[in-house]
Amino acid sequence: MALNVELVSPTQQVWSGQAVMVSARTTDGDLGILPGHTPLFGVLVDGAVSIKGVDGTTKEFNVQGGFLSVSNNRVSILTESVN
Repeated sequence: MALNVELVSPTQQVWSGQAVMVSARTTDGDLGILPGHTPLFGVLVDGAVSIKGVDGTTKEFNVQGGFLSVSNNRVSILTESVN
């Protein structure tokens, strides 16, 4: 089982694909999201978002605020800007 993940900014789709884990920091603290995670909506703080793909590679992104939504093994990350 995998997560369907999309990371987007106002100007581009930064990353899209399947992952086995997503890590992010919200106003409520650090999150680790695995397949089967309970539905969630969080406000991102400036910092790292890590996506571990099904191929074993890990992508690191530095985001500037935004939102994270988890539902039915789908993770949507909307950020104001990303490096």
